[in-house]
Amino acid sequence: MTTTPLTWFKSSYSSNDGPARVEVAISAAPHPTIHIRDSKNPAGSRLAFTGGAWSEFLEFAAGR
Repeated sequence: MTTTPLTWFKSSYSSNDGPARVEVAISAAPHPTIHIRDSKNPAGSRLAFTGGAWSEFLEFAAGR
């Protein structure tokens, strides 16, 4: 089984005026997954969400 390395980018929810940044990567099919990590500790713990769970989280965080 071959795994493709994730391409990380700064989340649009992160601020530009400080060292604290959230980075996001999206893995492709067959089961798209959203990966989240702290840019200050890229080798540390990560979170992973299915697309549906991520959408629900964003709606909850937005207070909808």
